[in-house]
Amino acid sequence: MNAEIIAVGSELLLGQIANTNAKFISTQLSELGINVFYHTVVGDNADRLKSAIEIAESRADLIIFSGGLGPTKDDLTKETIAGHLGLPLVFDEMALSFIEQFFAARGRGMTENNRKQALILQGSEVLANHHGMAPGMLLEKNGLTYILLPGPPKELEPMFQFEAKPKLAALLNVGRVIQSHVLRFYGIGEAELEVRIQNILDNQTNPTVAPLASDGEVTLRITAGAQNVEEAWKLIKEKEEEILAIVGEYHYGYNDDSLASKLVEMLMHNNLTISAAESLTAGLFQSELAEVPGVGASLVGGVITYTPEAKMNQLGIEKSLLDNFGIVSSECAGAMARKVREKFGTDIGVGLTGAAGPDPHDGQAPGTIWIGFSIGDSDYTHKLQLQGMRNTNRIRSVKFACSYLLRLLVEKGYRKI
Repeated sequence: MNAEIIAVGSELLLGQIANTNAKFISTQLSELGINVFYHTVVGDNADRLKSAIEIAESRADLIIFSGGLGPTKDDLTKETIAGHLGLPLVFDEMALSFIEQFFAARGRGMTENNRKQALILQGSEVLANHHGMAPGMLLEKNGLTYILLPGPPKELEPMFQFEAKPKLAALLNVGRVIQSHVLRFYGIGEAELEVRIQNILDNQTNPTVAPLASDGEVTLRITAGAQNVEEAWKLIKEKEEEILAIVGEYHYGYNDDSLASKLVEMLMHNNLTISAAESLTAGLFQSELAEVPGVGASLVGGVITYTPEAKMNQLGIEKSLLDNFGIVSSECAGAMARKVREKFGTDIGVGLTGAAGPDPHDGQAPGTIWIGFSIGDSDYTHKLQLQGMRNTNRIRSVKFACSYLLRLLVEKGYRKI
């Protein structure tokens, strides 16, 4: 099955909001083995939407619409589709009752245009909306499948996940299951990773392997189809072993893992505490760790020492060290890590200093970063030379810090989960 996603809304074309719905739907469809060849965005105009539908029908088996199901005049998706397919719109009594109860419970009068949200294409399957008012629809007609979803992501995502996706799976393969598994890599670029596993990519059948790069990371999604879950997972694990035999040194996690979450897992698993002194990242490293539930068992505290004076006053770093080596240096990063570990009495200290950009800092080129670690009686430092925008360099510095520390702890014999 080949799919096209049509997002409806002038606000998308004006750049007022990002089309995150298309990204979400594409990810979900890939798990079902459905190819997405086109993303289309069209404004709130019936004629242009009708043209987009006609084009999509010429090249897709499945057409998914997001947006345009609301109560206002510019919400015209289902009206346009109804006219195009020659189908009447009829009220779905359950949806209408829900909308009426919604307004009654709040003591507000329901205007006539709100009733419009309960209209559906005659003959379509209703997709319940448990997070809003307008129901979605799934319709099969003339050998094509049409799915209509609301625009707000908080409504669209659960509706697709729990209402539309199971129906699509049933349409595709009765009695067949699709399973997906994501491998996460850091420290290797997408191009290099693809070159190293090119033979796997060129010869894939079932399971399939799809690379994706984002924020300096690379993921590989393995998707397998089989008669049952056990068979699908057997295929996935065999392919995973084949991939990790080639690029396993860069692999750090699966699915929704992040470098920060894996680092916190390792710290907690080994009863280790950590503190951080941050300059260019200004608390971003600690903030990333703090997003992980339970981190309070390991993250004790830290300081932001943005200036030389702060490094001296808050951490006790000697002025002579900063004068001799500079604040963007291996010596400074190592001292920051050691001093913050001593200050907070933790097992591990981390120091981050550098020139985030866009201008040179302390005589160092933009993107020059030093990361320091202090563990026990030993200090370690790593230099990065990044090429990117200021905040991109800050984010990547944090990710490299997590990645380097994970590897360092493994090398020192700490147990990895």
